[in-house]
Amino acid sequence: MTNLYFEELQIGIRSAAGPRSLSKEEIIRFAKQYDPIPRHIDEELAAQSVFGGLTASGSHPFAIYILLSGQLQPHFQVLMGLGWDELKLTNPVRPGDALDLEMTILELRPSKSKPDRGIVRNRNLLRNQKRETVLECISTIFVARRPGADAPPR
Repeated sequence: MTNLYFEELQIGIRSAAGPRSLSKEEIIRFAKQYDPIPRHIDEELAAQSVFGGLTASGSHPFAIYILLSGQLQPHFQVLMGLGWDELKLTNPVRPGDALDLEMTILELRPSKSKPDRGIVRNRNLLRNQKRETVLECISTIFVARRPGADAPPR
């Protein structure tokens, strides 16, 4: 697994991970534990919803986004996440969907208070097998600087 330091990153670099498939049983199990509303756990009631069928809870694709974030290639020397902005759930996730993640670097800046790390902002797209975006957000993370490095990113 490639682990890139802050100095090796460039605006526009893309990383990818997936696919991760979701079964009907997994969608129902997740929803029963974390979001037990009818359109996520009962196929008959879900068929009457605005979605016309069973859909994953909104927190489920976010959990898959987090899972796939750790599998991105190339992988960064991530120290910690700082937050998410502009989180959107743009299409429902259904049984049988296979989700993949694409992350693109938008911004790089050395940390002013922590010289051993840089701040990286990324655009994240979680898509299904039809290439429809099901989740998008901007993430901000701390990435380790190469020990002894003092050059600004390219």
